[in-house]
Amino acid sequence: MSDKEKPEEETEKPKGGKMKKIIVALVLVIVLGGGGAAAGFFAAGSLGEHPEAEAEDPDKPKLVLKDGTTVSDGKKADKMAAESSDAPPSAYKISYHQIEQPFTSNLRNSNSFAQVSIAISTYYDERVVQNIQDHEIAIRSAVLMLLAEQDRLELETQIGKQNLQQRLTLRINEVLKEKAGFGGVDNAYFTNFVVQ
Repeated sequence: MSDKEKPEEETEKPKGGKMKKIIVALVLVIVLGGGGAAAGFFAAGSLGEHPEAEAEDPDKPKLVLKDGTTVSDGKKADKMAAESSDAPPSAYKISYHQIEQPFTSNLRNSNSFAQVSIAISTYYDERVVQNIQDHEIAIRSAVLMLLAEQDRLELETQIGKQNLQQRLTLRINEVLKEKAGFGGVDNAYFTNFVVQ
């Protein structure tokens, strides 16, 4: 009987081992298949996105192409600019807006003052200019405060004026983002610049 018992034990071990291997293989197939499907959905962009998040804000300014058509900011505009043979900014129409009243402020640590007139440029539609007009008082205040921080000697150099120009652009965009939810100013230009 001992001879019969040995073959039965031996046959049971392979059955148990085969069953474990089958279960492990099934679990691996399920895990890998589910992971592959999740990766596919993620790569396709349908996982984790909400359709309402994709909805475009109708009040947000749109980029204006040279032919006068408008495109949404972001992927669509980037795609159109990339397809254009021109450099991206040259694919768009630029608009200018002169802020009518000049800005006059004393300069830091001196008896001198500066008087500047500025205009802005934008690649976006007329809503950016409208936002500038609607929030001109807040913009004027921010520009005057920035101007009061300037040093006379710095403003007498071209680099100092260029730095002020960049800082004005950033500050105007900050004010517009705070007040209107969108900046859109590409650059600020001096149309008059006097330091005395």
